[in-house]
Amino acid sequence: MLRRPVAIVTALVLFGEAVGIFAINAVLATVTKNQNMSLAGMDPKAMSTGTWVLGGVSAVLLIGCGLIPLLAGVRDRSPGRFGRIALIGCAVVHGVLGAVTVGLVGWSAFAFMMVVLALLVFTLLAYGPEDRTEDRVGEEVAPAAA
Repeated sequence: MLRRPVAIVTALVLFGEAVGIFAINAVLATVTKNQNMSLAGMDPKAMSTGTWVLGGVSAVLLIGCGLIPLLAGVRDRSPGRFGRIALIGCAVVHGVLGAVTVGLVGWSAFAFMMVVLALLVFTLLAYGPEDRTEDRVGEEVAPAAA
């Protein structure tokens, strides 16, 4: 079945995206600081620091979201409730950012975001809630005592 390789590929793509997001924010922070740019009178140092923080937090969140499908693929088990909620949140963010990137960056960025979204959705569907037949107690009628 394809669910293990797709989950591992999803994790690797999220890890790569984390590196890319951090690198983009590092470049933006450096440019803002070196050119002493400001927006509506904001302090350039605060803008640069905020960009560094945003890049770091985004990278950490993407790495955290990447660990969930990696562990699911390695263990071949469905992620828990928190893991599923995190992956759903990550998928929603990628969908919204994909819609925004069409106008700001272009169709290639949109296509990348939709590929990541598709990988996340496939991982979520492939590792759906596990069948809990062994946990069901009292569904079968016990034989009557003679």
